[in-house]
Formats: sequence, structure tokens, C-alpha cells
Amino acid sequence: MKKLLLAGLLVWVPLLITAWVLLTVVGLVDKTLLLLPAALQPESLFGFYVPGLGFVLTFLVLLVTGLLYTNFIGAWLFRLGDRILSGIPLLKVVYTSVKQISDTLLTSSGKAFRESVLVPYPHPGVWALGFVTGNPPDNLASSFEDRMVAVYVPTAPSPASGYVIIVPENSLRPSGMTVDEALKYIVSLGVVTPPGEAAL
Repeated sequence: MKKLLLAGLLVWVPLLITAWVLLTVVGLVDKTLLLLPAALQPESLFGFYVPGLGFVLTFLVLLVTGLLYTNFIGAWLFRLGDRILSGIPLLKVVYTSVKQISDTLLTSSGKAFRESVLVPYPHPGVWALGFVTGNPPDNLASSFEDRMVAVYVPTAPSPASGYVIIVPENSLRPSGMTVDEALKYIVSLGVVTPPGEAAL
């Protein structure tokens, strides 16, 4: 009976968690409908709540914004707005930082993580999975004789938090994993291994 119950859990737990995440995301995105005038909201038009219409509205807003951004006049207006926001004290600190991060994450020319590596952290003899994010600023790099690199060491199971450390490039070891494989390994607490590998 214990074996059968475990098998049932292995089937239902991923399905229920996936459904819960999906419903939560749909509920959050549907809140964008509150931006519409009361007369245009689904409850007023149809008399009942229609789940998922927030996705349609968000998709249309993103599509129209993209169309505007890719033509000459729209691109000029966005550049003007960018200069205005970048010139407002305090606000420019937040805006420019978030813009740089989003450009890195979302544009095809930029990569948030270059490669996954093993880094001696938090002390020699102990190895952590990390991601090379780039080179440190010149004023930091000039303090060292060795070539230094910036490495992001995420925490598990949430890679959204972690530490940025600056280490000598020659102290790193290749992990043998792609960035996606390393992220899955971290999120799963070391349970999900790359194809062809076996968990210990």
C-alpha cells in the first residue's frame, strides 16, 4: 500500500503544483483587466468572469508596444521618454538599473549568464555552482594581478537570490553543464541531473 500511495503522489503532486502555479499566474495577469473602464470589463460585458482574458489584454498591449517601438516615430518617442526618465534624480537610478538588467535578459544579443562553472565558495575545498556574468569594472580589476571575473552564485532552491563574487579566472573549473542544466540542478536541490548522469 505504501508503494502504491507513493506512486499516486508521484503522479498527482506535479500535476497539482503545475495547475496551482498556472491558476495563480492567470489570476495575477487577469488583474490587468482592472485597468479597463468599468463598462469594458468582462463582468459588465458578459455578466460573468472569464478567466484568461488578462492574457489576451497583456498580449495585445505588448504587441502594440512592440509595433510602435519598431517604427521610426515610435522609436523616437521611446528614446525621448528614456532620456526624460534617465534625467530624473532618484528615479533614474532604479530605471536605468532595471533597464540594463532587462536588456541583458531579454535581448538576443545579450546573455545574462555566459557559462556555468564550479567556483571555490564559500571557502577553498568546497565547490559551488556559479554562473560567469562578466568582467568586473576596471577600478576593481586593477586591484588584482590575476585576471578576475564576476560570478553569480545562486542559492537553492531559488536561484533568484544569491551572491556576486569576484574571483580569479584561473580558480574556476568547468561544470560540464549548460546554463539551463545547472539551473535545473540548483532548483531541484541537486536531484535533477543532466541527461546521461545519475544522481548520487
